[in-house]
Amino acid sequence: MTDDNQQTSGKSSLQFEQVLASEVARELLVEQRRHRRWGIFFKILLALYLFVLLAIWMSDRWQLETTTGLGGKHTAVVDINGIIGPETQASADNIITGLRAAFKNKNTAGVIIRINSPGGSPTQAGYINDEIYRLRDKYPDTPVYAVVRDICASGGYYIAVAAEKIYADKASIVGSIGVVMSGFGFVEAIDKLGIERRLRHAGENKGFMDPFSPVKEEEARHVDTLLDTIYEQFIEIVKKGRGDRLRGDDEEIFSGLIWTGEQSLELGLVDALGSTGYVAREVIGQEEVVDFTYRQSYFDRFADRLGGAIADRLYTNMNFNLK
Repeated sequence: MTDDNQQTSGKSSLQFEQVLASEVARELLVEQRRHRRWGIFFKILLALYLFVLLAIWMSDRWQLETTTGLGGKHTAVVDINGIIGPETQASADNIITGLRAAFKNKNTAGVIIRINSPGGSPTQAGYINDEIYRLRDKYPDTPVYAVVRDICASGGYYIAVAAEKIYADKASIVGSIGVVMSGFGFVEAIDKLGIERRLRHAGENKGFMDPFSPVKEEEARHVDTLLDTIYEQFIEIVKKGRGDRLRGDDEEIFSGLIWTGEQSLELGLVDALGSTGYVAREVIGQEEVVDFTYRQSYFDRFADRLGGAIADRLYTNMNFNLK
C-alpha cells in the first residue's frame, strides 16, 4: 500500500469516527431533551394533580362551612329541583345526603324540603319518602315541612306527603297522583317506508313492547298490571302521609289531575299557604335559613361525565346488549 493510499484510508477512518461521534452526540442530546420533556410533563401532571386535590379540599371545606350554622339555631333547607331520577340533581342519593346532614346538624331547629318538581322515578321518590320517615323517627324533636314552589306533582308529591305538613303558594301546581308509561308505535310507518324490522332476542318476552312491532294483547295486560300496582302503592303512600286531612273524593284526588295551591288546600292535599320564609319565621321560629342541598363539586361532575363517556363508548362498541 502506497503512502497516498494510507493517507486516504486514514482520512476516511478519521471522518468515519468523527461522523460516528457526531451521531452519538446528537442521539445523546435528543435523548436528554426527551428525558427533559418527560420530566417537565410529569412535573406539570403532578402540579395539576395537587391542584385538583387542593380544589376538592377547598370545595368540601366551603360546603362544610356553609352548613355548620355557625350563627346559632337555624332552619335547614333541602331543595328538590327538576326531574327526580338516579342521574339527576334530584336523585335519591343527593337528596338523602342533604337531609341527613340537615337533621344531624345540632343547630337545626327544623327542616324544610323545598320542592319544585314535576315528578320522575317512583323508585327514587320512594327512597326519599322512606328516608324522611326514618329521620323523623330518629330526630323526633326536629320538625320537617314540605314547601311547594311552582310545581309539586307526581313523584314530587310522593315525597312531600312524608313531611309533617305541606305548604304551597296559592298559584302552585299540586297533584298528578297517578302513574304513566308512554311511547310511540312505528309499525305502519316502517311498512310504508319499506323498512324491514330485524329483532333477535333470547327469551320469549325480551322484545317486550318493541315500538316497531305490533302490540301484543298479553304485553298490554302485563303493562296495565304493573301500572296498577305502582298506582296502588302511590295511593297508599298518600293516604299514609295525609290521613284524615284528605277532604276530596278519592276518585277525584287520585285521578291524576292537578290543582292550584288554593284548590289543593280545599282538597286537603296541602295544609296551608306559605313560602319558605314564612315557614321558617312563623312555624319553625328560626328566620335564618341554611341551605343543606347536596351539590356535586365541579370535579365530581367532571369525573362522572368522563366515566359516563368511557362507559358509553364501550357500550356502543359492543355487538350485543343486555337491556
